[in-house]
Amino acid sequence: MRYIVTGGAGFIGSNLAECLARDHEVVIIDDLSSGRRENIAPFIDCPGVTFIEGSVTDLDLLLEAFQGADGIFHQAAIASVPRSVEAPGETNAVNVSGTLNVLWAAKECGVPAVVTASTSAIYGDDPTFPKHETMAPEPLSPYAVSKLAGEHYGKVFSDLYGIRTVFLRYFNVFGPRQDPDSEYAAVIPKFITRLLTGKPPIIYGDGEQTRDFIFVGDVARANILAMESNASGVFNIAGGRRINLNDLASILMEITGIHLQVLYEPPRPGDVRDSLADIARAQDAFGFSPDCTLDEGLRRTVAWFKGP
Repeated sequence: MRYIVTGGAGFIGSNLAECLARDHEVVIIDDLSSGRRENIAPFIDCPGVTFIEGSVTDLDLLLEAFQGADGIFHQAAIASVPRSVEAPGETNAVNVSGTLNVLWAAKECGVPAVVTASTSAIYGDDPTFPKHETMAPEPLSPYAVSKLAGEHYGKVFSDLYGIRTVFLRYFNVFGPRQDPDSEYAAVIPKFITRLLTGKPPIIYGDGEQTRDFIFVGDVARANILAMESNASGVFNIAGGRRINLNDLASILMEITGIHLQVLYEPPRPGDVRDSLADIARAQDAFGFSPDCTLDEGLRRTVAWFKGP
């Protein structure tokens, strides 16, 4: 098959592209605004792998690149709640207009299926747990609004043009290649890199907020399972369990062998308090369930950050 991975030099996109490259032709599109060339360096020279530096905001580029594709994995996005709060217009341009461009180019080029990264942030702070896909959206940030708009565009394109669209609502993804240096980096790489450099982890809030973490390898596999199935619609992709950030910090201290007092800072605007997914729909539709336990995933991630 010939697959396109937008955002394919990013954290999740590069892990997905590497999995696909074992068996398929892969075209990676990334403007390197948050993706990195080093993420794709281990497999960029594999037969059938092509890299195009460009943005999903460039419709002409997509119309050319999508010719002859069997499917699109749309991972490109500005994936930051704080950044969306600070610059909602920028987030809208990439996440909404960019997704519309991907869908339109797929339609124009006759691509039969688009699997897109969505987010659990769409659920907001609804107190119902676990979160299931039939719940009413309650977005708390421009980022969550932008992802919800993309889902609506996907359904419309499916209904109007017959493109099979799948939107995977990622919960808290972690693993190798996650960037700890960004101001908007996720909590696990931040905790790990601070511990490994002798600095205490920082928690925004009281640390009792919970997250449903999933290893990036499981997320890549979920994307491929969804593409290879006949599924369409919206699906939670998560571990199906939750842990609070205080306990997470303690586990990482045990794994690294570095024990430091946690620093607590004020909560950040737009952050969701708690998170837990019902993943039954994905299990039923395309056989997804996580393979990697949280402890194993954390150990593999720490090992990656430590390096050879």
